[in-house]
Amino acid sequence: MAIAVIGGGKMGAALIKGVLRAGLTTAKSVHAAEPVGALRAALAEETGVRVTSDNAAAVRAARVVILAVKPDVVPAALAQIKGAFTKDHLLLSIAAGVTIAKLEAGLPAGARVIRAMPNTPALVGAGAASFAAGSAATRDDASVAQHVLGAVGVALEVPEKLLDAVTGLSGSGPAYIYMVIEALSDGGVAMGLPRAVATRLAAQTVLGAAKMALDTGLHPGVLKDQVTSPGGTTIEGLHALEAGRLRATLMQAVKAATEKSKLLGGK
Repeated sequence: MAIAVIGGGKMGAALIKGVLRAGLTTAKSVHAAEPVGALRAALAEETGVRVTSDNAAAVRAARVVILAVKPDVVPAALAQIKGAFTKDHLLLSIAAGVTIAKLEAGLPAGARVIRAMPNTPALVGAGAASFAAGSAATRDDASVAQHVLGAVGVALEVPEKLLDAVTGLSGSGPAYIYMVIEALSDGGVAMGLPRAVATRLAAQTVLGAAKMALDTGLHPGVLKDQVTSPGGTTIEGLHALEAGRLRATLMQAVKAATEKSKLLGGK
């Protein structure tokens, strides 16, 4: 699989490392285009891929084009690669809020496009991503997106109209969980635990609980009840969380971030 990655920042680099680690391609078949010299040098040293400052040159050398730039850079990037983009190319965009219609409008007619929303845990191979296929994209193209995004975590296909909700949940979600970890750590410190111990225990608890939910397939409510003994400590803690409207607040956070994503996308 010959891949061009337009944008050599953190997410672009994470995807490059992921596809190489998964054996989807080889370093010599990946062409990374990045305007900042220091990032190009770092990518070449860390991954062994070919690097360039020329977006169009990278596209001409590949068949799968990963657009990993900031949303405000997308129009310029599309303009630079349009002349090199052919019917044999697939564009996989991870630019937040940029719709399939806008991506297709910036490329030749009939361009095969897939829009994706990954999240930052992709940097450690534990990402959660969703993607939607454009009007000309094929089932094989969706499979390519599944494999590329799946190389750095989990990838689920959804209709494009749901990608704003994906942004509000998993795209922004890591920040919510970091706040939970920080708050749990603060609670531990308040009860006498050293900060390093409290933070390690809090982070590992979140990791373990998430793994239990994924590995068992049980409803989170069932898993919660398994920890909650009658008259025990956990039910007292849960009562405090309910009093603080934890669930309603997290639901509202997803809603607020989703609405903001719609606003940024011009909807």
